Amino acid sequence: MPDREHTSKHYEQQLRILKEKLLLMSHQAEQMISDSIRALVDRRPTLAEDVIKRDDDLDKLEIEIDNLCYQILALEQPVARDLRFIATALKIVKDIERIGDIGVNIAERGIELIQEPELKRLVDLPIMAEAAQRILKESLDAFVNSDAELAEKVIDNDRLVDGLYEQIFRELLTYMLEDTRSISRAIKLIFIAKHLERVGDHSANIAEMVVFLVRGQDIRHGTRLDRG
Repeated sequence: MPDREHTSKHYEQQLRILKEKLLLMSHQAEQMISDSIRALVDRRPTLAEDVIKRDDDLDKLEIEIDNLCYQILALEQPVARDLRFIATALKIVKDIERIGDIGVNIAERGIELIQEPELKRLVDLPIMAEAAQRILKESLDAFVNSDAELAEKVIDNDRLVDGLYEQIFRELLTYMLEDTRSISRAIKLIFIAKHLERVGDHSANIAEMVVFLVRGQDIRHGTRLDRG
């Protein structure tokens, strides 16, 4: 009996460490998005370069989480909901890593834009970035707390991020039509807005997996399959 109790405590500790690492990785990815946009708005190339360097740390954290998941699967042989939790974590970590890559992409475009005259005062992009960061944080909160209602809220709020992208795209298209000299800078800003829209998409992906984790329902592609 003492051995079984020790194994159970060790198992719970591993699951707790896994949640903490996922939250840490999510926070780092969220910070990369925030700093890449701040570097652009404040015209700080050194901050953008720092974001690019941080990608290596995020990649290492992804590997640590993958290894921990496989270790738990091999040694603890989780079943039922715990098994779904580990399987979901293995998928979520890929979305978080891609969000970090998006931060790098924004930083790289930002460095290019900082070297040119400002096209316009950047107001909408920081608002969009803040909205994308918020639903990213909420999607991970929903995961660690098994909160399907919060996950559904994230999926709904992703539409707001999509709407901000459309608004920014239309405004920048107007700039390009009015002055062909603005085309290069406007296209780069559109790319950045599209990157932020992808952050929302990845957050919605995480939220959909949370619904599956909690309710056993796969709601991807608009389907609702009750899997018990």
